[in-house]
Amino acid sequence: MKRIAIQGERGCFHDIAAHAYFPDEQVQLICCTTFEKVFEEVEKDPTVIALLAIENTIAGSLLHNYDLLRKSGTMVVGEQRLHIQHCICCLPDDDWTTVTEVHSHPVAFMQCRSFLAGHPALKAVEADDTAGAAACIARKRCRGRAAICAADAARIYGLKILEDSIEDNKHNFTRFLIACQPQKADFLRPLTDVDKASIVFSLPHEEGSLSKVLTILSFYGINLTKIQSLPVIGHEWEYLFYVDLTFDSLTRYRQSIDAITPLVKSIRILGEYREH
Repeated sequence: MKRIAIQGERGCFHDIAAHAYFPDEQVQLICCTTFEKVFEEVEKDPTVIALLAIENTIAGSLLHNYDLLRKSGTMVVGEQRLHIQHCICCLPDDDWTTVTEVHSHPVAFMQCRSFLAGHPALKAVEADDTAGAAACIARKRCRGRAAICAADAARIYGLKILEDSIEDNKHNFTRFLIACQPQKADFLRPLTDVDKASIVFSLPHEEGSLSKVLTILSFYGINLTKIQSLPVIGHEWEYLFYVDLTFDSLTRYRQSIDAITPLVKSIRILGEYREH
């Protein structure tokens, strides 16, 4: 059985992503209120696996999660992309004539702007979690309230779906990372079967320092699928660069890391895994 720590309650998108990544295995969820608590669970018990959203095609990167991942000392062993579809649901006795409020996570509201604009009478109330909003309505029997969440959450908590697929962009995807303690990494993915890596490095504050690194990666045939910069707190104009790399040759990839190491102030491999 895989014990997986997620942010959110049962039926949330993290829950769906966890079961999608481990489709043929028993999964025990450890539901956490924050991403900080997710990593606390992994630190407390080395057998626990963390699953966390890292970027969305509409909302962009979850910058705080990059920082948590780096500081946690965990290793990324996989990724899962999930098609995000939202529904609006309520208690079985409610309908469009009785619902006056809709509760959900702020990101879900952002992804359903057109739908909400078409229902100006609905008061949007922010919640910590999409599935949590649905669970709260079901648990407290909140008449007149609806939730925006996954259809799975509506079914789990016995709510009626008023309308499905209400997201603005039908090509809305979220990328999740699977991370664990380094000593557990080899049990979750064979190192010989990897074609993607996530790394983080800092650079000297010199002209052309990033260009030199990118040129070397290109020379070794390494493809950059993402680069994200975050400021180093307390060091003006210094940045950490989080980079996702894909490669055909593990040997060439490792040679490229050796080649750029003398050019950076610091570098750390956050994980090597199979691209989804």
